[in-house]
Amino acid sequence: MSDDLATLDANAQAELVRRRQVSPLELVNAAIARIEKVNPQVNAVITPLFEKARQQAAGEIPDGPFRGVPFLLKDLDALSAGDPYHAGTQFLRDLRWVADHDTYLVAKLRAAGFVIVGKTNTPELGLNVTTEPKSYGASRNPWNTAHSTGGSSGGSGAAVASGMVPAAHASDGGGSIRIPASECGLVGLKPSRGRVSLGPDYGEFWHGLVISHAVTRSVRDSAAILDAVAGAMPGDPYIAPPQQRPFLAEVGADPGRLRIGLMACAPGGGTLHPDCAAAARDAARLLQSLGHHVEESYPAAFDELQACVAQFSTLLMSWVAATLDELSEKTGKIVGPDGIEEITWTYATMGRAITAAQYLHAIEWLHAFTRRMASWWASGFDVLLTPTLAAPPPRLGELVPPPGNPFAGSEKAFALIPFTAQFNITGQPAMSLPLHWNGSGLPIGVQLIAGYGREDVLIRVAAQLEHARPWRDRRPSVHA
Repeated sequence: MSDDLATLDANAQAELVRRRQVSPLELVNAAIARIEKVNPQVNAVITPLFEKARQQAAGEIPDGPFRGVPFLLKDLDALSAGDPYHAGTQFLRDLRWVADHDTYLVAKLRAAGFVIVGKTNTPELGLNVTTEPKSYGASRNPWNTAHSTGGSSGGSGAAVASGMVPAAHASDGGGSIRIPASECGLVGLKPSRGRVSLGPDYGEFWHGLVISHAVTRSVRDSAAILDAVAGAMPGDPYIAPPQQRPFLAEVGADPGRLRIGLMACAPGGGTLHPDCAAAARDAARLLQSLGHHVEESYPAAFDELQACVAQFSTLLMSWVAATLDELSEKTGKIVGPDGIEEITWTYATMGRAITAAQYLHAIEWLHAFTRRMASWWASGFDVLLTPTLAAPPPRLGELVPPPGNPFAGSEKAFALIPFTAQFNITGQPAMSLPLHWNGSGLPIGVQLIAGYGREDVLIRVAAQLEHARPWRDRRPSVHA
């Protein structure tokens, strides 16, 4: 039964429970068995919550759309009451820090019926695009364990791709849902800003760049999970435009004939690996065959890459400094350079040197950049198609800075993700789809971006692509 369940998405597993063909406890026990079997090979799950999950599955579970389905939380941006929370840091790990409440996101996941069976690996504070923290070691890609899973939701990506669970929590401040989705062969939707509450702890994080959702195997799971977690909560500073109907209803809905722009070059004259360009062009041909109008076009502001990175970095470093101060306040222990990685401490040190005027200047620049980007959609385009990343999944170790040179991996990291962080800045929904594998058998994702608040458009066209070129039967070499 466990091996059969490893191939089913979350909706299919929930349907088995509704039909009384399997119990929630059987689903959870099967997932635990798969985690115990596969995790030693990929290091995705760092905090097992097995006995707690068994107790929940054997008791009263809310009668939500995913009643009894096992789920994993990324150990960042999602607090679950009574469970360890380390955010990838040695500092919190050594303190054995435990969360005392659920975030709104986790409460909604529980209300939907999910049973949390553990927490997944993440780089420290989500600051790298590969999941190789010193605190817990590297997560390894199930398609080739010598390669990265991406970051910062890399543990969740590895867990879902290897069949441990059908879906897992992921969060995205510069691409961290879409990067592991691309590198692990999954669906990764970053929702619109304000679609999913960050409360009760935050109104926004990284000045609105960060948002949570999930990595999944199917478009319908991504849509249905978004239905479960979306919606404003009391005190949220802003909300996304309300959808007209459930996102799950968009799966299979006719998207109409869309006007789609193709970007098959790296912004700002950067380098794009031929595999990634091929993936985008192949997806463009598939979209054309489905009746859409595709033309080579993209927002001119995309080429402002260097300035964008500079202003993004000003914001990021400021927030890292504030985060370390917050951790010191919450724990009553001063966060020093011995408790965190060198790059994190360097970011915080630089962040403390940024003035309020410089920070506000960066915010205003990013606001103006957002208007320049949005004008392309306003000119009549429905969707932009790009590669998700500029290169295939890198080998482990390539993006980890050596001691004494904290920025050694940063240039490579930014070069890998020239297509993702822009849409954390603009707040637009963006989705990575597993439509391509290269000659080495590694997944190469393609990214679709719609106008702000238009997840419905993305879900319709993504479901159309999934139907035209299904990926559900593809299995990595490491799989439950």
